Amino acid sequence: MAGVLGRVRAVRHSNAWLFGTMLVSAGLSLTASFVLSVDAVRLAADPGTSLSCNINTVLSCGTVGTSWQAHLFGFPNAFLGLIAEPVVITIAVASLGGVRFPRWFMFAAQIVYTLGVIFAYWLFYQSMFNIGALCPWCLLVTVSTTLVFATLTRVNIRDGNLFPPTRVQSALRGAIAVDLDTIVVTIWLLIVALAVVLKYGAALFG
Repeated sequence: MAGVLGRVRAVRHSNAWLFGTMLVSAGLSLTASFVLSVDAVRLAADPGTSLSCNINTVLSCGTVGTSWQAHLFGFPNAFLGLIAEPVVITIAVASLGGVRFPRWFMFAAQIVYTLGVIFAYWLFYQSMFNIGALCPWCLLVTVSTTLVFATLTRVNIRDGNLFPPTRVQSALRGAIAVDLDTIVVTIWLLIVALAVVLKYGAALFG
């Protein structure tokens, strides 16, 4: 049993697992961003158009897509995903092929993606408590960007790309060595799911 657990642990800490997870997560986010971009163009032409993800009053891409929060910078937020996720996919594919990016590049990627995940959760908060509706594709973006952020952060901690003080770097490496980051992300996503259920309850399926 110990041998099996050790092999599973080795796989989970391997580049194949980390960058594979990053690739799949970024691919899902890119797909959702593409669908949301197409829907944004349709809504711009006809705000009353019926979208396939308008399931009910709570799960409604149309309600979210016509809000001011969905166009915070003067264009559909989904366009940002079309720009950012191909970069992440390139990093993942190249890293799976053995490429090692410069430290400054990975540090910059960490900063940019951290801003991206903060923005994703700002939009989630706006949907939950101000807009009063949730977009299924947006929820997929929220989850997938969380997973990309988690894997990117793990890689950058492991490879020493984040420039923390020596003691902090040692503590961070110790945390990922025992998969504390995985536990935190799992609990975080469960809290997000619980928050949605507690907020809307049966209305999600009504």
